[in-house]
Amino acid sequence: MSMFCNQCQETSHNNGCDIRGICGKDATVAALQDYLLYALKGLSFYAVRARAQGIVDASVDRFVAQALFATLTNVNFAPERLTQLIRAAFAHRDQLRAQLPVQIDAPAPATCAAEGTTEQYAAAGAAVGLRANSHPNPDIQSLRELLTYGLKGLAAYCDHADLLGHHNPDLPAFLQEGLLATLNDAATVDELVAPALRCGEQGVTAMTLLDTANTSRFGHPEPTQVNLGVDPTRPGILVSGHDLLDLYELLEQTAGTGINVYTHGEMLPAHAYPVFKQYPHLVGNYGGAWWEQQRQFAAFNGPILMTTNCIQQPRADYADRIFTTGMVGWEGIPHIAERRPGQPKDFSRLIERARTCPPPVELEQGQITVGFAHQTVLGAADQVLAAIETGALRRFVVMAGCDGRHKERGYYTEVAQALPEDTIILTAGCAKYRYNKLNLGTLGGLPRVLDAGQCNDCYSLVKVALALTEAVGAESVNDLPISYDIAWYEQKAVLVLLSLLSLGVKGIRLGPTLPAFLSPNVADFLVRTFDIKPIDSVATDVAAMLAGN
Repeated sequence: MSMFCNQCQETSHNNGCDIRGICGKDATVAALQDYLLYALKGLSFYAVRARAQGIVDASVDRFVAQALFATLTNVNFAPERLTQLIRAAFAHRDQLRAQLPVQIDAPAPATCAAEGTTEQYAAAGAAVGLRANSHPNPDIQSLRELLTYGLKGLAAYCDHADLLGHHNPDLPAFLQEGLLATLNDAATVDELVAPALRCGEQGVTAMTLLDTANTSRFGHPEPTQVNLGVDPTRPGILVSGHDLLDLYELLEQTAGTGINVYTHGEMLPAHAYPVFKQYPHLVGNYGGAWWEQQRQFAAFNGPILMTTNCIQQPRADYADRIFTTGMVGWEGIPHIAERRPGQPKDFSRLIERARTCPPPVELEQGQITVGFAHQTVLGAADQVLAAIETGALRRFVVMAGCDGRHKERGYYTEVAQALPEDTIILTAGCAKYRYNKLNLGTLGGLPRVLDAGQCNDCYSLVKVALALTEAVGAESVNDLPISYDIAWYEQKAVLVLLSLLSLGVKGIRLGPTLPAFLSPNVADFLVRTFDIKPIDSVATDVAAMLAGN
């Protein structure tokens, strides 16, 4: 079985992975993910029509977001679990179909057979994947993919907020409408541009919802020094991913056990939330970005909990002590089950495993500052505005997004080092690991790298920019002394990009490469409409940003 996948930045030759994914997925996993997406489109056909008749099934709405999340890069590599999701998608589809009149215009995903084995689903997925079933018009195909990948990012943020009890019914409705739009072979370019851009608007709504969910549960992030070393006297549990609720429940269950908890990757910002500061055994952050995990997880010695993306293929030297939960999965790796109603997840297996492990090997020492989300930065707005007015602060540079393996990403480290001392870097996401441990100093009492948090906290950066726009009386966010130098990797970053475009942000530099799924005409449309730029040399880009270009 062959495969084709081009949804991430590291896709082979910046074209598409056709033998095995750079991420580690094989042809079977790729085909199962494609068939799950196909099944979700069939489910969405009936969900959209049911909603029009006043039939709204909350379980369907939750399921669509979760299952779509499972198809993101570096989330679920477990064929058995993907098979279960496909079966559940068809079961939801058929339950909705039974409540509606016969739909004579139903497309193939809405009517295909539901039963099948993993092998049969994989074969069916290969027959409906990108290469086997692409639109003859490359621009239509490109826009379908842009919308699909934006929807995947949106689904992830919807799931994060839903787990904390925060819902917006417009978001699952749009997810289903968007999936359905990709089935319309008669759609024109304009008819697909509109939902792709609207996906960005929904992205802003989702990030706002998630920000409210996080801050109402855990408090507003505060500037915080996070320890990078280890406690050599106690074993530890390492938590990676993005799910703050998983971290909270693990901290509750490990309190008083003599086991320390460390964050990794995108969990670093958790240290800035007031609720997490109540747990003295949350002792620090271990390691860096997701792509370095194999070496770092081996050195950690204790159990590792992967709560969301981004998981790499576990190496043999720690495969017996890594656990997945939520939508994450890898074949053969133990999985922590979902919560029962009114109960937390049961992390006892991790705790028992930790008791048998030595303390982690120290990778580094020192501290790192986090906690500069919108409330903190806007609380210092007068200070910031005064620095702009006096010329002490020449420019903000937003360097947010994803990190990755490619050596070309050293560009972002070099840009951070090349920016002069009268600039401040605003960051969110794991892209910050390229420069957040550099000694770049301070400006006006603020660190020159202001870390707003996880990738979803790009909302904080937008909120800061909009507030400053109003404060200085500018007509547009593009009139501020702010430049955007964004690194992308996976589909959450696609949604963040669409969200920025929906807010009218122009002149974004996007790298290390432009998405492979953009056809020349679609890429040209984005360049002409939003002035999106590829990255250039460090010297050229820094000079252009300082000149306001």
